[in-house]
Amino acid sequence: MNRPDFDDIFMELAMSLAKRSHCVKAQVGAVLANETRIISIGYNGPPSGTHNCDDDYGHEGCPRDSKGSCSLALHAEQNAILYAAKNGGKVEGATLYVTLSPCISCARVIYTMKIKKVFFLNSYAEYKGIEKDEGVEFLRSFGVEVEKYEPKKP
Repeated sequence: MNRPDFDDIFMELAMSLAKRSHCVKAQVGAVLANETRIISIGYNGPPSGTHNCDDDYGHEGCPRDSKGSCSLALHAEQNAILYAAKNGGKVEGATLYVTLSPCISCARVIYTMKIKKVFFLNSYAEYKGIEKDEGVEFLRSFGVEVEKYEPKKP
């Protein structure tokens, strides 16, 4: 019997969570795990209880900040980390699975929270059309292990 690897399970869950996002520009999901246990989950969107971009702003989406990003939303990584912290989950030493590599702002949060490893599915730099994945470079330069996810299942 072929049993799926936990990395595959957690990334598949992150991909499913991304579908919950109300963002009209990008749907991103994240899973925060420690070994074989899920600590927290998240997807990109505005703070809970505020609004839904697709409902309130239609096909245009929410207002953009000076860098062209959502001005009202939290990133999937931020939502997963904040929820864990809010509810007493131990984040230090955890692994983060995310469908889009962390931006520089999220990378600073990931490093500060002492997350030890990040798996990402797609490149933030490619998505944004920028030269490099600054968040990935930042994390690697400070000793956080970062890997582009490659499925292990047959």
